[in-house]
Amino acid sequence: MPPPANDSLFSRLSATNPRVNKSLTPSQNLTDQEDLMLLVPYTKGPNKKPYMAIIKICSSFSLLHGLFQLASMTTPTEAPKKRESYQSSRPPLNERIISSMSRRSVAAHPWHDLEIGPDAPTIFNCVIEISKGSKVKYELDKTTGLIKVDRVLYSSVVYPHNYGFVPRTLCEDNDPLDVLVIMQEPILPGCFLRAKAIGVMPMIDQGEKDDKIIAVCADDPEYRHYTDIKELPPHRLAEIRRFFEDYKKNENKEVAVDDFLPADKAIEAVSHSMDLYADYIVEGLRR
Repeated sequence: MPPPANDSLFSRLSATNPRVNKSLTPSQNLTDQEDLMLLVPYTKGPNKKPYMAIIKICSSFSLLHGLFQLASMTTPTEAPKKRESYQSSRPPLNERIISSMSRRSVAAHPWHDLEIGPDAPTIFNCVIEISKGSKVKYELDKTTGLIKVDRVLYSSVVYPHNYGFVPRTLCEDNDPLDVLVIMQEPILPGCFLRAKAIGVMPMIDQGEKDDKIIAVCADDPEYRHYTDIKELPPHRLAEIRRFFEDYKKNENKEVAVDDFLPADKAIEAVSHSMDLYADYIVEGLRR
């Protein structure tokens, strides 16, 4: 639980920056619904007019720490001439920055906060972790929700299609459900798109079940008409299978790939992973 923004914190803020308007008093205890507004007049600039900033302090400790630093900053008395027009043209601080500091604008966790979509389990949202053609293995960092670099592949192979996960799903390996999305273009890691399940590739990775949903982008005109994996060219399926059979060999890790299964099995797998996730959330609430 972060410490409340009380009088002692306000005193520290005032001591660090004597320009803080001391006529304002802080709330004794900030709850999640309360915040504190401080009016901070900065040092006069070249135009002899004071810069004014409205600082919104929430009950987040990290935000408080950042705002203390912001409040202790001073504006140079002599600013370069080339910046005068820029500073006079940009919007006021409370419109330009304060909105991004509110609790409602905190970045969402892609696994838990992104909805799977109203048409799931047939058509669902998925978050891309690895771009088509990439040799870098990116993956979701479960703690922060950011996409991190896991490793560079040890073999001379690249991902044949965009690869990611389905939000609000859970599998036996305690990860969200994996999905390989076939489409025309590579997608940047961290973006999400609508995918349509057309099949599933059963896979065992180092003794653990690690099935991959095979899908097409539901908004790609070249692929959205596919409804089942058997409609794909056989060579396309051979490429996908060979990639997953080989991409960990130089790491001395065993991967076994079974025969592709049709669309109804893929939809069943998505539905099952949605149920597992829901059960996990309910169990967490009970605790």
